[in-house]
Amino acid sequence: MKILMVGLGAIGQRHLRNLRKLMGADLEILAYRFRNKSKVLTDDLKIEDNSNLEDKYNISAYSDLDRALAQKPDAVFVCNPSSLHIPTALKAAQAGCNLFIEKPLSHNLDQVEELINLVESQNTKAVVGYQMRFNPCLQRLHSILQEQNIGRVLSVRAEVGEYLPGWHPYEDYRHTYASKQDLGGGVLLSQIHELDYLYWLFGLPRRVYALGGHLSSLEVDVEDTAEILMDYEMDGRSVPVSVHQDYLQRPPRRTCDVIGDNGKILVNLAALSVDVFDGEGKQVEATSYAGFQRNQMFTDELKYFLANLRGSPGSSEVVPVLARDTGQGTPGPLVSVREAVHSLRMALAAKESLMTGKVVNLTR
Repeated sequence: MKILMVGLGAIGQRHLRNLRKLMGADLEILAYRFRNKSKVLTDDLKIEDNSNLEDKYNISAYSDLDRALAQKPDAVFVCNPSSLHIPTALKAAQAGCNLFIEKPLSHNLDQVEELINLVESQNTKAVVGYQMRFNPCLQRLHSILQEQNIGRVLSVRAEVGEYLPGWHPYEDYRHTYASKQDLGGGVLLSQIHELDYLYWLFGLPRRVYALGGHLSSLEVDVEDTAEILMDYEMDGRSVPVSVHQDYLQRPPRRTCDVIGDNGKILVNLAALSVDVFDGEGKQVEATSYAGFQRNQMFTDELKYFLANLRGSPGSSEVVPVLARDTGQGTPGPLVSVREAVHSLRMALAAKESLMTGKVVNLTR
């Protein structure tokens, strides 16, 4: 198999390491590199001294994307800044390549439908990297909700906060895509995983309202704090679902609390735990995934993607998934480009609300 990497920063190199571990010598790696400045990184985001990316991973590097695509890779991994995802993906799709696009799908909706129509008309596989769907805590949460163990959902609260300068200690945070508006940064898009898994669990909200902005002393030109309130229709009822995002918290925090009329679920993604309480306040489940390694999510995601490339030729359907995308949420582990539009629309609605101070309606 031949794979072309576009973007070899932290996430691109993580995929590169995992692909090489999964496929060994059966994988030929190409890379489109126009700066050649990437340092060799380890799983824990440390610089590997006296090491060269091309030599370490046996990469054939190209400074021209068209020349790289002319080598006919089986798939292209789009791991460059968010604002460059769609132009890169369109070129790759026009060359007939399958696509793995890092989240978010884009920083706006420009040409997104064009990309979807192209990959579906060509029957190529195209997914977006939402590895949090492979987190065992969220998978357990999904199962509990499917079993309706806490009755009807009454409210949901998700939170994610992590100090931006600590994300990539090997580089200056001020130069990263997450800190720059023109590269698609800001918490609403950079921390979009929460919106994706809420879509996975509950579908699309009807209305979105957001507050926040650049509230800290961080040297960024994007929002570093956002509070989103979404109105969901569940069983004919209006249910509030809220999300807090920030670039500021130390230590980091990542949680999801679901309150039902017969109990509640407390998910701590940092501590890798799921606690369930019944309607009387008695704890009925205390599940810990303390030994789970973060990189396993990325590895499992790649295994599913590679299985897609090897199977079901001549079909754009992303398999194996457990349900087709209906706009109502889906239990599938892989996120197709069409499905990834939903969380992008949620994030962009929150961004619009943040700028205008108005509630934004979402149609299915």
